[in-house]
Parts: sequence; structure tokens; C-alpha cells
Amino acid sequence: MTKNSTIKAMLKRKSIRKYTDQMPSDEVIDTIVRAGQQAPFASQFCSLLLTRGGKDIPYEAPLSFIFCVDAHKLELIMARRGWKMITNDLFIMLLGIQDATLVGENMVMAAETLGLGSCYIGDTPYLANKFAKDFKLPKRVFPLVELVMGYPAEDPPTRPRYPKEFFLFENEYPQFSEEQIDEAMKVMDEGYLAQDYYRNPDIMINLMRGKKETFDHDTYSWTEHISRKWGQWNQLPKPLHLQFEKRGFKL
Repeated sequence: MTKNSTIKAMLKRKSIRKYTDQMPSDEVIDTIVRAGQQAPFASQFCSLLLTRGGKDIPYEAPLSFIFCVDAHKLELIMARRGWKMITNDLFIMLLGIQDATLVGENMVMAAETLGLGSCYIGDTPYLANKFAKDFKLPKRVFPLVELVMGYPAEDPPTRPRYPKEFFLFENEYPQFSEEQIDEAMKVMDEGYLAQDYYRNPDIMINLMRGKKETFDHDTYSWTEHISRKWGQWNQLPKPLHLQFEKRGFKL
């Protein structure tokens, strides 16, 4: 594999959940944000909300960035030009998610090269209206995802990923054999078990609907963990629909 300093930083990246008390300087924050702004975009349908310090930030990180899908700003510009947005909100939301994702990844990698770590917080959409009240957001601005950031107080190993054959598909999507599925599961599970990822903090999602537990920390790993998440949680989309509607998006 060809490597340079940027590639090495990308391959070393991992989520950080313990931070020092050191607050990044204004210059460091501005550099990271500017690197984020320079990402490719659909229509700059993204805005950032910044919080510095405070125990309300997950993992007591020094910095919290909330990435928002923001149609409000462009609608103001369009109004000055005598236009009104008629594109459907579903497509606007998808474009905004693309913009926020690209900005976020640029910021994550810029932070890595400056010695900072970060961690995404994925339940932000369910708290969108709360964040809207906290930050006095206008309609048509939707908090999408939170990224906490600071100087690491831990150095965990990089986490496993699927083998390339289970991720990169050239020319057509394959029909997976049982052996290929088993191999992908093995790579993920053995990798996490070797790191005691779920044992040390005693992480195990409880089974619901009366199912009997058959795993312990010698066998419970990523594929069981992720299956319990998306096989038990958030079955109905109505709570999310309400968050979108309160923010002025009709999906």
C-alpha cells in the first residue's frame, strides 16, 4: 500500500472517548473548521454549531460540533434573487447529509493531523428539536450529527473493518457465499475480541422480548452487538418524522 503522512493519519484514526482538559486554541479550531469548509459540496447545505467545554458534552470533551442540514441560509439568498425553493425536502435533506458528511470527514482528518481526536455521536436526529431550542435555530435547520473533539487522554488501537472483498465491488455487486459472510464476521468478531472491546467497559446490549441470553464476554462481539442494535431498536420512524416536521422539513 502506498503511504504518505496523510494516508498514515487516516489509517491510524479511531474514536476517542477520553480527553485531556486542554482546550484547543482559537487558531486550531479555526484551522479545523476551515479545512471542513473546503470539502466538496452539493449546495453548502451545512452549518456548524460549536460548544466549548461544559459537562453536557459527551465524554466531557472540550469541543462539540453539531453538523446541521441547513436550507434556511440558501432560502435567504434565493429570496434576495427573487426565487423560492421548490425542490422536494427529501432530496434537499439527502444533499444536506452529503454536505455535512464531507465537511465532517475533512474536520476529523484535519484534527488528527494536529494531534486531536474525535468521536461521532449518532443519536442527534432524535434530539433535533432540543438542540434547536438550545441554539435558537430557525426553521429549515436540522441538527444531524454531533462530533466531539479534543486532545486524547487514551490511545486505543484502531478498530477492525470488513475485509476488502466484503466492501469493494468492481463492476457489479456480488452474491455472497456463506463462506464469504463467515469470513467477514470472523474478521470483525475476532478483531474486537482480541481488543477486549466489549469486556473492559462491560458493554452488552440486553436482549428484548423475553429472549434468553446465550453470550458472555468470551463470545459477545461486534456482529452480535450490531445485530442487537438494529434488530431491536427504533422500529417505527414516527419519532423521527416528528423531529423533521418540527424543523420545517416535509419528508
